[in-house]
Amino acid sequence: MNEIIGRKRERKTLEEVYSSNLAEFIAVYGRRRVGKTYLLRNFFQEKAAAIYFQTTGIYKGTLSQQLARFMHELGETFYQGASLKMPANWMEAFDELTRAISRIPQGQKIILFFDELPWMATKKSGFIATLEYFWNRYWVNDNRIKLIACGSAAAWIIKKIIKNRGGLHNRVTRKINLLPFNLYETSLYLKYLGYSCSIEQITKLYMVTGGVPFYLKNINKKHSIDVNIDNLFFHPTGIFFDEFEEIFYSLFEQAEQYLEIVTLMAAHKDGVPRNFIDKKNKLTGKGGRLTQRLEDLEHAGFISSYVPFEHKKIGIIYRISDEYCYFYLKWIAPIKNKLKQNPAAKYWKSKINTPEYFNWLGYVFENICYKHISQIKYALSIEEESLASPWRYMPRKGSEEQGAQIDLVFDRQDSAITLCEIKYTEQPFAIDKQYAEKLKRKMLVFDKITRTHKQLFMVMIAAAGLKKTMYSEDLISNVVKLDDLFTIRTY
Repeated sequence: MNEIIGRKRERKTLEEVYSSNLAEFIAVYGRRRVGKTYLLRNFFQEKAAAIYFQTTGIYKGTLSQQLARFMHELGETFYQGASLKMPANWMEAFDELTRAISRIPQGQKIILFFDELPWMATKKSGFIATLEYFWNRYWVNDNRIKLIACGSAAAWIIKKIIKNRGGLHNRVTRKINLLPFNLYETSLYLKYLGYSCSIEQITKLYMVTGGVPFYLKNINKKHSIDVNIDNLFFHPTGIFFDEFEEIFYSLFEQAEQYLEIVTLMAAHKDGVPRNFIDKKNKLTGKGGRLTQRLEDLEHAGFISSYVPFEHKKIGIIYRISDEYCYFYLKWIAPIKNKLKQNPAAKYWKSKINTPEYFNWLGYVFENICYKHISQIKYALSIEEESLASPWRYMPRKGSEEQGAQIDLVFDRQDSAITLCEIKYTEQPFAIDKQYAEKLKRKMLVFDKITRTHKQLFMVMIAAAGLKKTMYSEDLISNVVKLDDLFTIRTY
């Protein structure tokens, strides 16, 4: 049995499911490689008193292959490994499962874990209709049963299971959207793996892996962070050299159309509005198809959306939020063919300390801050309910007005607004006269354009902290440092 690292909220939910005196139907989804199977298998298998049945869909498997695998697992779990007759369809397969369940003594809980369920529900297989029937006819009335529908195709799970409009409508009792590790959980996991490094090094690794457990698991303890990045991501034999395409082709039909969207977003690090994507995309098409694909990408955790503060007319802004995807599109994709021709080149090490490298650090650190809003609020003693979003003002062409961009805005409930400037530097950041004037101008533009009557505070989120100067003392009300993002408080 392997130890479960982090996942405090998810484990609490699963414990409630297991302890429940009712039949439970749990939907679990999350990005590929995030550790869904690991969490569920290790949590429930340690429950010695429970019957644990797990069956996993086969990627692009035929109906007969899916049924054969299902019956094999059924025989292993309920009949001491006996071979069972091959069913003609899912109705017969679920009949056999229901008969097997009926043989289990009352009081013994039964875990039915359908892993990668979207792959099992092949076209014209009747899988979903059969699942609907057996849940409503038999399983919902058996308080021993805890049914888990799990998949990496998050949009499919949400549409077909959670928001099902047929026989499974409102049948899901609980749902878990399993996210990658945050910084604190990443530090715990690296410690568990025996990899010792500083919070700065952990953050750098996070900028590449996004806290995805499977990526972290492949780190070689004998090598530095940068050597690991070169070996795993830039070498043609590296495990993550082709990971990007594999993710999309395993999750989405017509994957090229999803790849087009994220590639477009990667070229605009401040995000792009919906109408911009409408104009630029070539494969995706207009209207509902684009809307659905944007939702699919967001559910899968690859992109995020927000409405800029006081800019509802602009509409929703989309940006890449998956650190690995951005890293791949920024660094690997442009030189991938060259890397194939010269696999011995230590490309990544040659890029460290270049202006392009430091620009990347700054952008990805902003992205990490957006994912650790709760920790930032806690460090600033801002109530959790406060709204957070970036803000940007771009004057019309020909206008004499000045534009401005605020990295992060907290609209607080105490008649105040906190404006955050985000900086990633290796040494404490020093605010000089010129930079102080820049910050003052940002505040003036924000005050003028938003016409807010709330009190404004300027905060620095500086990875290495802030060096005290005569300008910082007068201008900055508070400082959030990198170690504040590692706080245990996540919920």
